[in-house]
Amino acid sequence: MSQRDLAQAVGISTGSVHYVLKALVDKGLVKLGNFTASEDKRRYAYVLTPKGIAEKAAITKHFLERMLEEYDALRAEIEELRRESRASTDVGLDAS
Repeated sequence: MSQRDLAQAVGISTGSVHYVLKALVDKGLVKLGNFTASEDKRRYAYVLTPKGIAEKAAITKHFLERMLEEYDALRAEIEELRRESRASTDVGLDAS
């Protein structure tokens, strides 16, 4: 995937993609190497470093924790709505 393809997929400019990739390289999260399989030697491969992999894993872990918290909150809310619904149905039956 080229920087241009990535920019289009994410909806930002190619210059912005270049800026972000350079920052990731500078932070040691991504390394830059020649893409040896390409005949065009101007092409580069961006590869996650071990530090980049660890950062990606941490981000994924936080995301999953947040999603599980939201899931638990929704499940509790659904259960509460079910209890309220049963209670209002029981009250309706008593009035008959």
